Amino acid sequence: QVQLVESGGGLVQAGGSLRLSCAASGRTFSTYPMAWFRQPPGKEREFVAVITWSGDSRGYADSVKGRFTISRDNAKNTVYLQMNSLKPEDTANYYCAASRLYGLPMDPGQYNHWGLGTQVTVSS
Repeated sequence: QVQLVESGGGLVQAGGSLRLSCAASGRTFSTYPMAWFRQPPGKEREFVAVITWSGDSRGYADSVKGRFTISRDNAKNTVYLQMNSLKPEDTANYYCAASRLYGLPMDPGQYNHWGLGTQVTVSS
């Protein structure tokens, strides 16, 4: 079983940066692909970024490419999302998730474990 706890959200002005963290418990954390999703107000949950268990491959939504970077530290059981050049449309509740599949799954239905989320608000 994997438990996930996100942190690092907050209020930031457009153009600013935030770094989200997701602390995981569970002995098999290092074998899971990990991802970040977000859910804007009144909208469905959407994929943001994913990283393989080894950290050697990553995938991003087109809307965040070049601005967001996903990384992980398996020794610390933590995955990160560095968000730069933030825009008001990045405002959402951000969730981390763990999948038992290999590769770079990008569909929420492919993820078995979820955190409760951390709110990111970007003001214009």
